[in-house]
Amino acid sequence: MPPTNNSPSPGRQPGARPSHLVVPDLGVGAGLRIPHYGHVLENSPPMGFFEVISENFFGKGGKPLYHLDQFIERYPVILHGVSLSIGAPEEPDRQYLEKLKCLVKRVKPAWVSDHFCFSGAGGAHLHDLLPLPYTEEAIERVARRAKMVQDFLEVPFGLENTSSYLQYTQSTMPEWEFVSEVVQRADCGLMFDVNNVYVSAYNHGYDPLEFIRSVPHERILQIHIAGHTNMGKYIIDTHVGPLIDPVLDLYRETIRLAGPVSTLLEWDDNIPPFEELAREVDRVRQVKTQGLLPGCSPLERNVMAEMTTQADTPPQAWAQGGPTQSLNEWQERPELDPLVAERGDAS
Repeated sequence: MPPTNNSPSPGRQPGARPSHLVVPDLGVGAGLRIPHYGHVLENSPPMGFFEVISENFFGKGGKPLYHLDQFIERYPVILHGVSLSIGAPEEPDRQYLEKLKCLVKRVKPAWVSDHFCFSGAGGAHLHDLLPLPYTEEAIERVARRAKMVQDFLEVPFGLENTSSYLQYTQSTMPEWEFVSEVVQRADCGLMFDVNNVYVSAYNHGYDPLEFIRSVPHERILQIHIAGHTNMGKYIIDTHVGPLIDPVLDLYRETIRLAGPVSTLLEWDDNIPPFEELAREVDRVRQVKTQGLLPGCSPLERNVMAEMTTQADTPPQAWAQGGPTQSLNEWQERPELDPLVAERGDAS
């Protein structure tokens, strides 16, 4: 029986974890992706748990569920959704929730999660995790819906902080205040993505440590960690490649504050052989162990000061936004905006 995360780590002084959010610490796991199915089913390699994308298994039969049934016989499996669209103008789709609940009954996950985002409006689904404005109105809408979803699914439910590439002028508070207020009002959990904190801090110029230290650690159900792509002026959350040291440093600090929390490595692009993925999972496990040691020192330095400005790939403007700096530059010099240049209306 895995230990629960009901006990705080040394030096942590959060509030008590709500009883309905006491979940097991499953260790360190990985996102389960199709290229690894054969290896996992044939070799049953050691892994704390696997996470799957909920919507990939909404069908009533076929190979996806055939494979899923084999995985849940061998490993703890967690469901992570990408299409709830909890912040959309419309209420969550009832048929979607019924499909999700049917899958929950089949998999019996210790918790279920989705994102602080919206994915479309007016019947259109954009297949993206679009950011929300951080306003009182959005807090009320998302919190009410999150509480409803958790009650309907009858399992702990967590929302994940997303990476972002633009900010709303309507926002009246920082992201960490918005996230904290929603999960507290909804009495639900937090799926805490450390890499997303780093990505958004880089893109918007804030201190990731303030984010990490300000959220309610007692509500963290699970942690995500991943690689990303540095475009020079901004970072894109691509879930590709090995983890960089600054993100691991932020993860160690999160564990120091939150205690033993299940952690998942996401690697969704240029997916490596399973053996390489497993080595990176072991690397995360070592950092988690460090964060749980009684003598683990608080992270004091600014990891963003260590970030490289050299792009992983040639810098280019991203059609879905970009950081505030780029948006300001494009307003002052429209000829720099590739979309304007493409239309030929930069004059």
